[in-house]
Amino acid sequence: MRKKIVSIVSYAVLPYSSGGQKSIAQFNEYLAAICDLTVIGTEGNDCSLAKNYTLLPWMRNGKTKFFDISLFFKLKKLIQQKGIDTVIIEHPYMGWLGWLLQLFCNVQMVVHTHNIEYLRFKSVGKKFWPILKVYEHWVLKKAAIVFCISEEDKHFMIEKMGITSKKCHVITFGVPHATIPSDKKMAGATVRKQHGILENEVIILFNGLLNYYPNTNAVTAIIERINPILKEQKLPYKIIICGKNLPNHFNELKAYSNDNIVYTGFVSSIELYFKAADIFINPVITGGGIKTKLVEALSFNTTVISTKSGAIGFDTATVGNKLTVIEDEDWQAFAAAISQQIKLPIDTPSSFYDEYFWGNITAKALRILETNG
Repeated sequence: MRKKIVSIVSYAVLPYSSGGQKSIAQFNEYLAAICDLTVIGTEGNDCSLAKNYTLLPWMRNGKTKFFDISLFFKLKKLIQQKGIDTVIIEHPYMGWLGWLLQLFCNVQMVVHTHNIEYLRFKSVGKKFWPILKVYEHWVLKKAAIVFCISEEDKHFMIEKMGITSKKCHVITFGVPHATIPSDKKMAGATVRKQHGILENEVIILFNGLLNYYPNTNAVTAIIERINPILKEQKLPYKIIICGKNLPNHFNELKAYSNDNIVYTGFVSSIELYFKAADIFINPVITGGGIKTKLVEALSFNTTVISTKSGAIGFDTATVGNKLTVIEDEDWQAFAAAISQQIKLPIDTPSSFYDEYFWGNITAKALRILETNG
């Protein structure tokens, strides 16, 4: 009999436009292929995009959803009707609801974490992070199972937060393909034509939600620190920066349009740009959890240069020299690594896909749920 699960997602993820939204949407899609999954989401979702599962938009878009006790009674009825035995909470925010369901409905609460939330809030200057710290700690303590995004987060929870080791399991971010894509060359030709990039120019890519503090700082590092060093090396290249909500003071990077910088804004298919790029750069020095863009780039057989902070949570052993990690803010070494990797074209190894293909990840997650359920 297929396991019956309900997942609670407290913000819209369909359609997705960020790595975090994509992570939840694709995790649910692949998990639903091997179990009976119902997702409780917000009114802002396009339910027609849900693949393999039913999405019920029971939560409001505003902050009141975090205190809406009526959700407990709706979910209690759903759990009884469908014989659900597992509740997954995406992030700790709705942990109070999961705890009540675990207490009164004979289900196990699973908290699917994407980073240590209070540390992320602290790193980006959110003043209420100490309150979140107390609440997050309580939620993780009450959970029957905790899915951690990385080994680093797992060890932190065990050693710093006192979470029982036997209930912490690494369930990382994944990708929807199990092999190197075959159309990388075609994608490169499409992007070159669209942006007037010459055949001999190396395509260097950065993308993200650009008003997110770590990504905003990364854009500044690219235009003020990394690009000037690359120019001195006289390499033929273009740096493409993709993403929405670039802060106004950048003025759409118009001042750099003749300085090897191509700003696209939001693109409808970031996958096309990942495939087209020769090198993906990740000069992020703050924030928490695994950087989803790094995993995606490698999945499209794109070489990655990252800061140490930008590679936190990623299993570097799975990719060998396809990923180069540089100490934070050592921009001279960062630019030198870009120049070096241009000369060393290698493929993403199969060991990467063994670890990061969604089909393998969700199969592991289901085994954990069945073993501990």
